[in-house]
Amino acid sequence: MAKPKFKELTADQLDDELLKLKKEQFNLRFRKATNQVENTAQIRQVRRDVARVMTMQKQKATGAKS
Repeated sequence: MAKPKFKELTADQLDDELLKLKKEQFNLRFRKATNQVENTAQIRQVRRDVARVMTMQKQKATGAKS
């Protein structure tokens, strides 16, 4: 899976991406609870992507360069 380019997204696009990732994270947790997840590493990847998006949102809000 290629790394998404979160730095290039606008604030609205980051909000949309965060919502999409949160839904995916919920679905993965639900499938894990019912033993239907084939790739458990995907849970970790989605969790980290959520953190990346939230970090970019915070940086854009404070005007930080990075």
